[in-house]
Amino acid sequence: MPGDAGSHQIITARRLASGIMLFLTMIVIISAGSSPLLAADAPILDLDELIREALSRNPELLVSESKVSASGYRIPQAKSLPDPMFMFGYQNEGFRQLTIGEEANAMGMLSLSQMFPFFGKLDLKGQMAAKDAESLKSLHKAAQLKTVATVKQLYYELFVAYKNIEVLKKLADYSYRIEDAATARYASGMGSRQEIVMAQTERYMLLEREEMQRQKIEVLQGMLNNTLGRDANSPLGRPVELPYTPYIYSIEEALQMAKSNSPEIESRKRMAEAAEARVKMAKKEYYPDTTLGVGYFPKTKGMLDMWNVTVTVNIPIFYKTKQEQAVLEAESGLLGARRELAAAEYMLSSGIRENHSMVRSSEKLMKLYRDGLIPKTYQDFQLALSGYASGKTEAITAISRLKALLDTELLYWSQYARRERAIATLDAITGRTTFETGVRDQKANHKETVGHTPGGTTR
Repeated sequence: MPGDAGSHQIITARRLASGIMLFLTMIVIISAGSSPLLAADAPILDLDELIREALSRNPELLVSESKVSASGYRIPQAKSLPDPMFMFGYQNEGFRQLTIGEEANAMGMLSLSQMFPFFGKLDLKGQMAAKDAESLKSLHKAAQLKTVATVKQLYYELFVAYKNIEVLKKLADYSYRIEDAATARYASGMGSRQEIVMAQTERYMLLEREEMQRQKIEVLQGMLNNTLGRDANSPLGRPVELPYTPYIYSIEEALQMAKSNSPEIESRKRMAEAAEARVKMAKKEYYPDTTLGVGYFPKTKGMLDMWNVTVTVNIPIFYKTKQEQAVLEAESGLLGARRELAAAEYMLSSGIRENHSMVRSSEKLMKLYRDGLIPKTYQDFQLALSGYASGKTEAITAISRLKALLDTELLYWSQYARRERAIATLDAITGRTTFETGVRDQKANHKETVGHTPGGTTR
């Protein structure tokens, strides 16, 4: 009978769907089970602890710290006098075997000399070494700020990946409601089997996107481990939802903070100052250095010993091809250092404007999603689902509304991560991050609630 045939088709469709869902669910479970990092009971990741670990173990920071330490030892070396020179020898008269004590000009020879650079040269060498060391210190601080920003950015990316999985799971439950409605319509003769398949296909696509998010989590965990100086396969916990991060500064205030606090700008300034000292040093090379020497010549057999004092001065007669070219080289280096400083200021200014605009635009979009699109899209989906169950709308309408709801929620959390990444970058550029805790100078105790998403998710 027709009713029996329809019931048989429904049972067959349900068995096929259940088999496919069981297979896909097993794949997801096996994939998640193979990585304990994705377990629901994974330990909680503390952002400040991660930042402290990165600052103490990051390989690039350790290399930079060694360079800073080494540069400090160059300063006393540069300011020191050249080593004194000691000479000893023997002077013989004629080619007989030994004439010392027999001939007046046969004697032993001992001398000690010390070269004294022209006044101001040692001081300039010390200045160059000190400025180079200060430049390396500033670069090390810049590397620390970038590391802190990288940890924050990866942390928020990881959090959003987990949040996206929650959203996908929630909307997968909604897709079951569409399938149930399609099955009921098919049983009553109001719908077609194709509608059931469409609902099932949509759920499978949600499972696919969920698995892609899990893969993204694995990649982000590897990148975070690398930043922390850990093995790429070291276990990591799950990030928690942090309080809303306020950012109250205008572009002008951020630019002023960058000029005052940016270690990259500070490094370029020290490099320019070192280049200025090199120019002065090159000009000092026009002046001769002085070497003082004392000699003693012992004799034997009643002959009087001899001594002498000498003053030696180098004559820079090849200044056209040596000293003058050195000055030109140093001046070119100074011009290059000043241009690097200007370029760094332009780059930081561009970075501040870009990230500041990103923060403000993300805030507006999050507000739009939170207060407008997400509630309306959720309401639209509920209406479409009710209409489909009552036969007033088509299955494609309910499915398209579900897709719109999914895209809107995922875009909301994408903008959340985008905003937090931009703030982390701004903190690094303007130097507002403190290395002791990794948090900003204004604690994130803001009372504002970012929003409510369907299903009880609150931010």
